[in-house]
Amino acid sequence: MKILKWLLIVIVGLIALLYAGGLALSSKFTVSRSLQIQAPPDKVYALVANPRHWKQWSVWNARDPQMQIDYSGPESGVGAVWAWKSKTEGDGRMSFTAAEPGLRVAYDLYFPDFGTTSGGELRFQAANGGTQVSWVMNGDMGKNPLFHWMALFADGMVGKDFEAGLAKLKTVAETP
Repeated sequence: MKILKWLLIVIVGLIALLYAGGLALSSKFTVSRSLQIQAPPDKVYALVANPRHWKQWSVWNARDPQMQIDYSGPESGVGAVWAWKSKTEGDGRMSFTAAEPGLRVAYDLYFPDFGTTSGGELRFQAANGGTQVSWVMNGDMGKNPLFHWMALFADGMVGKDFEAGLAKLKTVAETP
């Protein structure tokens, strides 16, 4: 019985430590990756501004070819939306909130388990005969201190997906 009592004390102590540590952490996070693509900004923009084109280069779609996708709103630009259901990637929705041809596409993400994250953006800048593409996401994990731990590790978790997505976008955009 003493062992169970000590085990319970240790578990409660660890939970309290995680909770208190989470209070000390910021709820905000930023993930940012960039890549040079040898294609004009307008061509890269077209692959990003239309949610139907994300299937060609998004790592999330590649990881689950069975992902169910629904599109709504305009075909591209502001108001374009794609929603997905996936056994491996989870369920969610991306809504394009800003679109400036050849310059940027901004979006909000909604996940049923976490809520809405705004502040996602792909930026395009003509450089060295091609396009410098920057994928940036700023977010806030909210008031739950346990989610603050996720904010701490967001760059490591999402950054790899951004890198892989940009690499695939480069391959698609540079194909004649």
